[in-house]
Amino acid sequence: MPYSQSLRTYCPVMFRKFLSLVKFSHTIFALPFAAVGFVLGIYDGPPMAFGWLALKVVLCMVFARNTAMAFNRLVDAEIDKRNPRTAIREIPSGLLNPNQVKWFVGVNAILFIVTSATINTMCFALSPVALAVIMGYSYTKRVTPLCHLILGLGLALAPIGAFIAVTGQMNPAVIFLGISVLFWVGGFDVIYALQDEHFDKDHQLYSIPSWLGRTTALNTSRILHIVSFLALIGFANLVIRDFNVISWLLILAVTAFATLLILQHRLVKPDDLSRVNVAFFTTNGIASITFGVLTICSIVLGS
Repeated sequence: MPYSQSLRTYCPVMFRKFLSLVKFSHTIFALPFAAVGFVLGIYDGPPMAFGWLALKVVLCMVFARNTAMAFNRLVDAEIDKRNPRTAIREIPSGLLNPNQVKWFVGVNAILFIVTSATINTMCFALSPVALAVIMGYSYTKRVTPLCHLILGLGLALAPIGAFIAVTGQMNPAVIFLGISVLFWVGGFDVIYALQDEHFDKDHQLYSIPSWLGRTTALNTSRILHIVSFLALIGFANLVIRDFNVISWLLILAVTAFATLLILQHRLVKPDDLSRVNVAFFTTNGIASITFGVLTICSIVLGS
């Protein structure tokens, strides 16, 4: 096979492998919240051209998530190899080797910092902090069952970071939105971790399910989601107070999000985990998109 033809075949295959490695489709969880933070920033910040800035924010999200997910797969490679559920992942199955993943992590981390530097000083200054959070999560399952909240913190940075990218400052409303994301992600990650309850116990790994058992873990997840909902109410109140929005549309966004959280908990029972993936990906994906679209519409149409 000629070299050029071989290269054309090799590159798309590798691209698909890395997309699978970082579970690129899961970007759907944080992206709508980042979009809300960005749009809020547009209406709160100084007039400017937002097209290139929007592209930079999306690239920062992609680079940061690529770094976090690939680093997690690298750190957990030996654990994943021993777990029947995760043994098919790219590194333990041999689809990618650790050196390839190390390069991928390094390149994406550098691109994240460089792109942040082109946005504003505050984004650049906070970029190492963001990397420390999202990469540090990979080690937390070895030391604390609160690892789910560290994961939530990583995704909570998305709307806050998008707002800072536009305005160069914080805002109470977007902080409440970040808090809501933190507890929302923490809650659904507890549900996802139910699948590894026994494996985690056997291998001295920490999680809410392995620590408290299925029933209490599900109750803990419900509590985390209640906190998420209360923070979302705080967000909505501040946005209605400080921005020109269509109030009923924003209230509908919060209500739809809460309804889908309730549905998520009806899908998973302590004695029936068959619908964990539906609860984890489908329900949360719909919740995120629905909330994002309705909230953005309430801001744009009301301004």
